[in-house]
Amino acid sequence: MVRNVSYRYIDLIKTGKHMENLIRQRGYTVRDIQQILHLSCPQPVYRWLRGQILPSVDHLYVLAEVLQVHMEELLVTSLKMSEWEKEANRLMEKRMCAYKKRYLQWEAA
Repeated sequence: MVRNVSYRYIDLIKTGKHMENLIRQRGYTVRDIQQILHLSCPQPVYRWLRGQILPSVDHLYVLAEVLQVHMEELLVTSLKMSEWEKEANRLMEKRMCAYKKRYLQWEAA
């Protein structure tokens, strides 16, 4: 039986916002990044910043060098839970609330 488990994934929206913040903090513009990466137009950069797509590994590498961070620091990850785990967490929270309620009743007695 295959069990559903949590896993990490790259959050495109948060990654785009994070990259945009780093670019602005370092004093670069979208046009600067376009020129540094030898892109013919700024559209890919805007798509990265909006969280529509990720840069290629080559572009991530150069961006990391330009922004003076490690490549991994450009990416924002989130934890994705399976439906099975979400339901298990919900039931556990419900059970803990019931235990707490019983404990408070016992303590008050």
